[in-house]
Amino acid sequence: MNSSPEPSSDCRLHGSIERVVYFNPDNGYAVLRVRVRDCPGSVTVTGNISAAHPGQMLEAEGKWEITARHGRQFRARTLATVAPASAEGLQRYLASGLIKGIGPRMAARLIEAFGDRVLEVIENSPQRLSRVRGIGSARRRMIERAWARQRHLHHLMAFLHSHGLSGARASRIYRAYGEGAVEAVRNDPYRLTREIRGIGFLGADRVARSLGIAPDSRIRLRAGLFHCLELLAEEGHCAARRRELISRAVELLEADRAAVETALGEELAAVRLVSRSSADGEDLVMLPGLDAAEAGVVRRLAALIAGGHPSDPFAVSRALDWVEERVGFPLSSDQKQALRRACSEPVTVVTGGPGVGKTTLIRALVEIFGAKGLKVVLAAPTGRAARKMGESTKHPAATIHRLLEYDPRRAGFTRNRDRPLDLDVLVVDEFSMVDISLAWSLLEAVPSRAALVIVGDADQLPSVGPGCVLQDIIESGAVPVVRLSEIFRQGVDSRIVHNAHRVNAGLLPSLQSEDGQSDFFFLECDDPDRGVETVCDLVARRLPRYLEVNPIEDIQVLSPMRRGELGVLNLNARLQEVLNPGSGGVESLGLVFRPGDRVMQQVNDYDKDVFNGDIGLVLTANEEEGTLLVDFDGRRLAYSRGDLDELTLSYAISIHKSQGSEYPAVVIALHTQHYLLLRRNLLYTAITRGAKLVVIVGSRRALEIAVSRRDTNRRLTLLSARLGAATFTPG
Repeated sequence: MNSSPEPSSDCRLHGSIERVVYFNPDNGYAVLRVRVRDCPGSVTVTGNISAAHPGQMLEAEGKWEITARHGRQFRARTLATVAPASAEGLQRYLASGLIKGIGPRMAARLIEAFGDRVLEVIENSPQRLSRVRGIGSARRRMIERAWARQRHLHHLMAFLHSHGLSGARASRIYRAYGEGAVEAVRNDPYRLTREIRGIGFLGADRVARSLGIAPDSRIRLRAGLFHCLELLAEEGHCAARRRELISRAVELLEADRAAVETALGEELAAVRLVSRSSADGEDLVMLPGLDAAEAGVVRRLAALIAGGHPSDPFAVSRALDWVEERVGFPLSSDQKQALRRACSEPVTVVTGGPGVGKTTLIRALVEIFGAKGLKVVLAAPTGRAARKMGESTKHPAATIHRLLEYDPRRAGFTRNRDRPLDLDVLVVDEFSMVDISLAWSLLEAVPSRAALVIVGDADQLPSVGPGCVLQDIIESGAVPVVRLSEIFRQGVDSRIVHNAHRVNAGLLPSLQSEDGQSDFFFLECDDPDRGVETVCDLVARRLPRYLEVNPIEDIQVLSPMRRGELGVLNLNARLQEVLNPGSGGVESLGLVFRPGDRVMQQVNDYDKDVFNGDIGLVLTANEEEGTLLVDFDGRRLAYSRGDLDELTLSYAISIHKSQGSEYPAVVIALHTQHYLLLRRNLLYTAITRGAKLVVIVGSRRALEIAVSRRDTNRRLTLLSARLGAATFTPG
């Protein structure tokens, strides 16, 4: 190969992969450093590939190009890898962490023992591995299993690649379907959309079309309808208008409308989808699981109300006088009303904004019910919310997931109607975050002879999952609701609380303080690049001095969106540069994780008992093995190379992800480039995340837009109507 080809010439390239700089498993796009014979150093190669590991031989076809940002690199039209042939390449290949049980030192020993025949030995004569120092029977079996897994993975990746889908998700597909993965995908490629995270309908559809499944086949039309409903559920809806669902499916599938209508009719007749009517008689379609969840919530609330309050009648007025002495200050009239309700009604909802005493109310409930000998259990949707709840009440609190005791082997909660929770009173905080499915699971596990107190701020963003459960329950009028509105002195003195209530009322925040001191600031930056620099300067230097806090652990940057200069992804990259710079670390999906990095779990992992939104700190990063050790509030969890896509940097997170959490200091990036998401409840939620300090960095126009726009995109649910139509008979 010519070491200095013309940038525009077509050519082929052969070499060995030295390092995988970046790999996107969603589309297989990779940036590789490749050592090519007759070229000094290594060259950068970009293109799409099913998988790549250091030491593999690479064959590429494409063109050289020169870019202003990255310089000279090879842009490949096609990329393919083969196992290396030389002993040196094989050693790097084995040392890459590809095969469990073989690290860099063991790779060197294997090459010393078997040379360039090492793969043949692993494949055909694995018993010979026991001759190598450090390989006992247990490690040999581990290597055999790992090699067999790699063989199946390569077969699966080749199958996926031949049918138009990147093999990057092969590992997850293999974990789901085992050695029968190819046959499972061949029989129903659309199951990938439903069962494998990261593979969307379009990817599965490419496989299906390549396998010869006709565009108007029932299996394709059915999958398209389900996909449209699932997309609507991701947007928060529990139901879809039938005509809109059909239109979406026709557009997605590029299919005949009559064929889609026929397919939908068949799905409804077979009860694979559910037909319902809205309050105004409009035809709706629901996924069976969401329909069952809404009906289940109604049924369980009715059962709790019929079950009656677990406490015998007592003099609530005297209890209120007693609890005021216990908490050390007088309660507001709203709080007293809420306590009276909770002490007599089986189900009570308490709602209100910041500074109105929701936490004090929960503490008073714990004191009163505890004095009556009732077992009180506190819960919240997130670990941070549960921890704050426990600290403020001096009473243990758990996340809902841990309270319900999820069993990954059974893929379900072990606490349910047959094995209810051991409690007399359940108090759930931050209920606005609870989606319809989790609400149903929780209520199923509450004994019928128990009291339920639901606490939350109905003006915050709704849950990430489908439904708006808190708002629906309040609007239904089916259970008693008490709104706390009186702001306590500590809230009155806080401009965070003052401005949160102003924003919620549709008013711009007050940005001036009478004494020059404030816990709320707005720094105007119309230029996004300057905004990024301002955010980094605040987090790294100015705020740690102002508040005497740890910039990594105590300051949280929030943004409405992931993309853009002031989006989560770019802010994380820049904040990592200033807060935790350095070389090395473990690379995954374009991110580098180093010891000291602040990270966030992106999915529920019931095996590790860690959940979407949990924040941790990287303790160690083994670059050779591709593993991390992460501390989640004192729990140390190990992540292998295949698990790293569950993590992301969290110096900056989306406002949606911050729900249920509170931080000493919050920096909010707010710019017109976030226009599509700028809403009043989004800004209100962001402001209420700050405990001691809130700083908004961005454009005044964006602030005005966010305050002026209410969230008019109301989620389509039936829970409120179902609750309103149900018959509730008090016990």
